[in-house]
Amino acid sequence: MTMTDTKTRTRPAAVTLTPNAEARVAALMASAPEGAIGVKLSTPRRGCSGLAYSVDYVTEEAKFDEKIETPGGPFYIDGASVLYLIGSVMDWVEDDFAAGFVFQNPNAKGACGCGESFTV
Repeated sequence: MTMTDTKTRTRPAAVTLTPNAEARVAALMASAPEGAIGVKLSTPRRGCSGLAYSVDYVTEEAKFDEKIETPGGPFYIDGASVLYLIGSVMDWVEDDFAAGFVFQNPNAKGACGCGESFTV
């Protein structure tokens, strides 16, 4: 096999965004501060269980971040967080009392009582 025989396989994104999550990313990008190029998901250490979900604007691409193109603009996953998020589904949920991103994460082994953080 030569180098020209190599086949590229497209791998699935680490996180799947529901239509509601994609619509929320589009709304965020529509009102993004100047210089923002996308929205980024990361898992900083905090809370009583260890890791939390954080969604923020980004102004530049980081070398190891995963980039997902959505109809509303680029969505990034922090390179150091990808292993904690593989196979997750991100949704946007609104009801009479609260609105926010909700995650179905098969890697989470536990969560704190308030739902702010999780363990892997």
